[in-house]
Amino acid sequence: MIRLTLPYPISANRYWRSFTAGKRAIVTISKEAEAYKAKVSQLCWQAGVREPIEGRVAITVQLYPHRPLDWAKRQRLLGVAWDDGVQCLDLDNANKVLLDSLKGIAIEDDKWVRKLSSERMEPDGEARVVITITPLALPVVQGDLLEAAA
Repeated sequence: MIRLTLPYPISANRYWRSFTAGKRAIVTISKEAEAYKAKVSQLCWQAGVREPIEGRVAITVQLYPHRPLDWAKRQRLLGVAWDDGVQCLDLDNANKVLLDSLKGIAIEDDKWVRKLSSERMEPDGEARVVITITPLALPVVQGDLLEAAA
């Protein structure tokens, strides 16, 4: 199992850069995306991740938006739903950027993600994302029950 605390991801809307070269449309990752991926790689290395987990994985994502300075006032006025108005990435946008950033570093490829659980957390300080990656064992094939009975 790998547990990582990473910087708040960039939006998937800023992840890709498109331009035209003659009559061809070219899509590539942005400089901002390259910088984010480099930071993720550095933090994985510092956390002791030397090889990506091969094969099937389950990933849990906990996305913490930045807590605004007026959070206490919001909490008094709005109660437990105070953070509904706090600016935060959509979970699906965050997941795409995170999985691409982990590819080849902590996971072999995002095609091996068999279970993905994401949750927007209550802001409690700095914006960040906490990722837990768990290898999944292949199911054990027990054979054909009719053949075993014969």
